[in-house]
Amino acid sequence: MGQPLYERVALIGTGLIGGSIARATKRGGLSGHVSGYAPSAEERARVRTIGFCDSVSDTLADAVQDADLVILCAPVGVLGEVAAQIGPHLKPGATVSDVGSVKMAVVRDVGPHVPAGGH
Repeated sequence: MGQPLYERVALIGTGLIGGSIARATKRGGLSGHVSGYAPSAEERARVRTIGFCDSVSDTLADAVQDADLVILCAPVGVLGEVAAQIGPHLKPGATVSDVGSVKMAVVRDVGPHVPAGGH
């Protein structure tokens, strides 16, 4: 296996989609480290037990710290708030992507909080 595409990937939301992305990222060797974040302590404990993330953060800021790629796997309605919280903690040059089913609201709500060219 060659060099991973990303040193660190952060998944904001570790439900069905986020968990699937974490597993695929690790299985494919796409990242050296997969960090996960979930808003509830119960969900974070579940992710730690299952082990599909290398680390599970209790805060959004910790989850995205030093991440080369941040994937927003939370409901579209909260992505603006999430982006406002992670924006100041993003690594310069980090890419922010999302798995939302609609893009107009995501671009409107997330765009102002991430560096230009990052989403």
